[in-house]
Amino acid sequence: MSRIGKQTIAVPSGVEVKINAGNRSIDVKGPKGNLSFEWREEIAVNHDEEQKHIACAIAESVEPTRLARALWGTTRSRIANMVEGTSTGFTKKLKIVGVGWNAQAQGQKIVLNIGYCHPVELQAPDGVSFEVEKGTAVTITGADKQAVGQFAANIRSKREPEPYNGKGIMYHDEVIIRKAGKAFGV
Repeated sequence: MSRIGKQTIAVPSGVEVKINAGNRSIDVKGPKGNLSFEWREEIAVNHDEEQKHIACAIAESVEPTRLARALWGTTRSRIANMVEGTSTGFTKKLKIVGVGWNAQAQGQKIVLNIGYCHPVELQAPDGVSFEVEKGTAVTITGADKQAVGQFAANIRSKREPEPYNGKGIMYHDEVIIRKAGKAFGV
């Protein structure tokens, strides 16, 4: 049995859930945005409007295989992230460490000056917004947890933190274990 899949998902007020059992899809609308998801045929999703919760289970027509149990927990987590994202949203914070390194916002593009001979431009995906504070702190927000995390990872991948000088783009709570450089002389 899936420990995660068994848990019900509470639907907060202000969030509207619509389930279409015919094509196995769910639409979630909230103050932060609209998200939709199609689940696999091995899973059954039920919405109880009176008690305001959503429950996932393995479909009765399917044998509970290892794949079905894995999809059960995954589907429940995806729907829970959709409900949380549309009600409160998700946030990732990055910091840029390096002399003269900074970021600038230009509409939906972020321009990074991170030690290359050219600036690096990245386009934010739909539904994801970002804010640059003091040139070295970037806050990424959005309703879709996957899109927010992927955009933060794309920014970080342009100059990952290195252990010798501690320079790079890192998550705000990330700890870089420093290494000692070469020792000269004996």
